[in-house]
Amino acid sequence: MYAIIATGGKQYKVAEGDIIRVEKLGVEAGETFTFDQVLAVSDAELKVGNPTVEGATVTASVIGDGKAKKVIVYKYKRKTGYHKKNGHRQQYTAVKIEKINA
Repeated sequence: MYAIIATGGKQYKVAEGDIIRVEKLGVEAGETFTFDQVLAVSDAELKVGNPTVEGATVTASVIGDGKAKKVIVYKYKRKTGYHKKNGHRQQYTAVKIEKINA
């Protein structure tokens, strides 16, 4: 059984027991979080929502927060001496999928 959920402007295909990194949720480690934007659920057959599946939720426990690897942003314009180097580390929340309620 798997589900497709939407959070943080992205979509994730999840199954029970999966550990995924989503955009930062602002929830403490050890708490549970419920994703209610379930786009599709598949058990014996695929149920696709319009836009979401009615009454379907995905329950997950929060493992913790962190930062991803640094991405270097380098801006450069030729012949003018302009260059600028900047770095960015995106924050994430790691969650473990506990149950898919369909």
